[in-house]
Amino acid sequence: MYTYTIRGWRYPAFAVLALFMATLLVACGGPDGSNPPAATPAAVRVNGFGTAANHVHALLALPQHVLILATHYGLFRSEDAGSTWQEVAGGSHQLMDGLMSYALAASPLNGQRIYVLTQPSVSHYPGTPGLYTSADQGRTWKLSSATAQLTSGGIFTEAAGNDTPDEVYIYLPALGALGLRVSMDAGVHFSMAGTLPFGRIDGVLPIPGAPGHLLAYGSNGMASSSNGGTNWQVIQGLNGGIFSTATAGPHSPIYASGDAGIFVSSDGGKTFKPVNAGSSFASLCVSPMQPRIVYGKTGLLVYRSTDGGHTWKALPQIKGNLASLAADPANATDLYLSLSYPSAIYRLQGDSPTWQSLTPAP
Repeated sequence: MYTYTIRGWRYPAFAVLALFMATLLVACGGPDGSNPPAATPAAVRVNGFGTAANHVHALLALPQHVLILATHYGLFRSEDAGSTWQEVAGGSHQLMDGLMSYALAASPLNGQRIYVLTQPSVSHYPGTPGLYTSADQGRTWKLSSATAQLTSGGIFTEAAGNDTPDEVYIYLPALGALGLRVSMDAGVHFSMAGTLPFGRIDGVLPIPGAPGHLLAYGSNGMASSSNGGTNWQVIQGLNGGIFSTATAGPHSPIYASGDAGIFVSSDGGKTFKPVNAGSSFASLCVSPMQPRIVYGKTGLLVYRSTDGGHTWKALPQIKGNLASLAADPANATDLYLSLSYPSAIYRLQGDSPTWQSLTPAP
């Protein structure tokens, strides 16, 4: 499953990028660690995820009921669909101590291989900012590459590749069109993938089941590559920026949300057709079980489409700062939603009128 929607709310792609970078670079400190927050937050725990200052950067739902929650103050894991949680990294005297975690990604070729990015969350941090990998579905982690070895700036995002389980892409925004890097050894060594057709991108989507085929998207639109990023072809007809893409897996529709609405590709990302010009969402996710079931999030509401993005229905409203969405890999109509300030997580099962809290007690 790949996750990357605003009914009645329209945001240009650059605004979404600015919002994300503002979250990471201002509230969270610079990606190079040069300007982190001045002090560790007060140690008043409001739930099992920590203090009211904690907030979510990414959420991943994996097979076998595994959930991974990347937050500003800790990386958490559940292996019973959220009934219980364990802080596996980012805590005091743990790996990633003093680091926030963000941009989770799972290999489509090996569900045990997980990637996560980190950067400082406090002024004094024992951990090393960079790309971390797990070979056991997030139970344990190791540092693959330190940020300082790759760039004097930060790593904006990463994407698990579609060629081998150890292929991973990262984007270094300080390098602009030259910032896409690829590793074939799970992030230990990186090389330049090729020159992007845009000066800056919001994300990369390796197309499942199609080795070497990539989509890169941002405020200038979207482009496709069939050779691992060496060469690119700009996709026509999108009429603006793209700031979110998602697909369920090999041979499934690819969804894109942007300035001009919702688009769908049924030919592996070669072309996209508009399916709903009136809806546009900040983030998308797709059910791995039913590729025509798509979820989208605005600033206030979560929506579900059961017809491949043509029509959307608002799900029960929940109070709080909506953060990340993740579709349940085993149940097509079940959805996980994280909140921030404080970090929290909920599950909606089918057509239930209420969200079920999965947030652990302090």
